[in-house]
Amino acid sequence: MVQYVGVENLIQLIRSVGVETFLTELATYVEEDFRRWPEFDKTPRVASHSRDGVIELMPTADDALYSFKYVNGHPRNTRKGLQTVTAFGVLSDVQSGYPLMLSEMTLLTALRTAATSAVAARCLARPNSRVMAIIGLGAQSEFQATAFKALCGITHLRVYDVESAATEKFCRNMQTSGLDITVANSSQDAVSGADIITTVTADKLKATILSDNMIGAGVHINAVGGDCPGKTELQAALLNRGRVFVEYPEQTRIEGEIQQMPQDFPVTELWQVMTGDVQGRRSEQDITIFDSVGFATEDFSALRYLKDKILGTDFYTEIDLVAEPEDPRNLFGLLNQV
Repeated sequence: MVQYVGVENLIQLIRSVGVETFLTELATYVEEDFRRWPEFDKTPRVASHSRDGVIELMPTADDALYSFKYVNGHPRNTRKGLQTVTAFGVLSDVQSGYPLMLSEMTLLTALRTAATSAVAARCLARPNSRVMAIIGLGAQSEFQATAFKALCGITHLRVYDVESAATEKFCRNMQTSGLDITVANSSQDAVSGADIITTVTADKLKATILSDNMIGAGVHINAVGGDCPGKTELQAALLNRGRVFVEYPEQTRIEGEIQQMPQDFPVTELWQVMTGDVQGRRSEQDITIFDSVGFATEDFSALRYLKDKILGTDFYTEIDLVAEPEDPRNLFGLLNQV
């Protein structure tokens, strides 16, 4: 039997521990796995692009566990009352090849993305950062805000979205967060005075959400929205001015902000900063940019954390996903059982 964590299972688990605790514990697993980066099999995600969006598989493995995530990205889905991103994932045993757990990952991906953003910021942002700007108040925004509060000590938010409905939704969801929230009139207004800037817009466009002239010295930019070919948020001049950190260069050069830069554009891998092999922020004046596209090891971490977290609980069910005849050589015999 295979453990199955459905949407309601996960919601109840998160409610039982609290979303900030869940994010904090998840971040520990994410950081642990980044620190042992060389142990993983790694490949850019396998993508099938269409006019309306993309469907991707994101696999990785260490010597004990294998995971993959199925995920889509369809920016126009909201016009049809659908989410832009949905996902599910599988965690398997490398030794036998048997799946161990099947889980929803639409909600879990939002949580792991936010946790990874905050883990990166702890390495790259100024330690006394308390004010964060968020540009783009879609499905990911509340998770980002909560993770940065729990993990980085953010106390003030300056937020902006072109759609008033998105802004109202965000403020409604965050009204008991304990964060001091200012609704800005523009992107330029939002970034004023911010120590950390998160861009997380949804449109599949080569946009300029942040231009070079908007950014002062010492800022950390958490660029989350650029996550597929043809979609960017940062002006090239800003990338040239800052120091860019990535998860997996081979994937980020295809999908991230640096897709607009030459192939030899210099970047630093985040895991090297976490292990101390490379220095992250070098001075108070550094502009650091986390060009985040999401990578399979983060899903692996999330599934590994979830597998441990549900142990001894009722927050999962068991399903007969794999046929298991008493005699493994007699699969056909299952059809004759009464």
